[in-house]
Amino acid sequence: MIVLAVNAGSSSLKVGVVDGDAASSTTAAWGADGRAATLAGAMAAVGASPRDVEAVAHRVVHGGERLTNPVVIDDAVLAEIEAVGELAPLHNAVSLETIAAARTLLPDVPHVACFDTAFHAGLPEAARRYPIPASWHDRWGIRRFGFHGLSVEWSVGRAGELLDRPAADLEVVVAHLGSGCSVSAVAAGRSVWTSMGFTPLDGLMMRTRSGAIDPGIIVHAIRHGGLSVDQVADALEHHSGLAGVGRGSGDVRELEAAAAGGSANAALALEMFAARAAEGIAAAATSLGRLDGVVFTGGIGEHAASVRSQIVRRLAVLGVPAIAATETGGDRVLAAGPPAVVRVEAREDIVMARAAEALLA
Repeated sequence: MIVLAVNAGSSSLKVGVVDGDAASSTTAAWGADGRAATLAGAMAAVGASPRDVEAVAHRVVHGGERLTNPVVIDDAVLAEIEAVGELAPLHNAVSLETIAAARTLLPDVPHVACFDTAFHAGLPEAARRYPIPASWHDRWGIRRFGFHGLSVEWSVGRAGELLDRPAADLEVVVAHLGSGCSVSAVAAGRSVWTSMGFTPLDGLMMRTRSGAIDPGIIVHAIRHGGLSVDQVADALEHHSGLAGVGRGSGDVRELEAAAAGGSANAALALEMFAARAAEGIAAAATSLGRLDGVVFTGGIGEHAASVRSQIVRRLAVLGVPAIAATETGGDRVLAAGPPAVVRVEAREDIVMARAAEALLA
């Protein structure tokens, strides 16, 4: 089955065409002409002819309590995605707009939604719950959902292949580091702990998102700073993380160049990012019986070798071997360990396509 995999982000669109084991993909910035025009251009760039596509698989970040498996998209599914949109404000709305555009461009094939939260649906209760009033959990369904599940699923499988061990026998921590960042502990193919929570704002320091902070800061900003809820949300989503500390865009490449040029703010942002990522990996490891490896994926995890090396250096206390701060391409074992250090290129498109094909079969 030829499947078009559509991964709609807040600033860019990634499109892949998957035909069995063959896959190719492209990434495009959202254009001023709208979702449909950007999607059509990306399809042309990747060689996806509308008459050849047999199904479309869409990555959707938040599926909430009910959408925990891939599902054929209909009006009821769209309503569910919209209902939890407030919990992933940078993502679900864009996904809905992109799904609408794709259904217009490809009206005669099934469209399947694949959810980033689904991989973490079976989290143990102690990992799912927050230490908040029970009534908040009971009334509002506040719990840890976890995200980046499609990426984590692919990373664990590829790590098993690279280490020549069945994924079902591995206990690893996957660090998905990109614009959004999370770490997940995976044992025998199951998520047992993850850093992102009720929303994709929790956990590690990210490009423009704060990650976990003292909740008293939010109370203080509202009570004494006079900020509205919307202003606080905007600050934590768009003006924090690497961008907030580095006083720039939050792009690691720009920060590294600025740090090399003497910027103390950029150097501090990179130091904090590495420290928070290492803390998250170490915390995740405590949910495993042993640590077979640390898997890096995502834009920063794959390409920022110096950041990756700084993170690993902080994990020496766990026995993780040092790795070189040099760029490398492709999926590979960077240190044999144990624990091993592995680099895997994120391929959510293949996971989505396989899920869609299995569902439609």
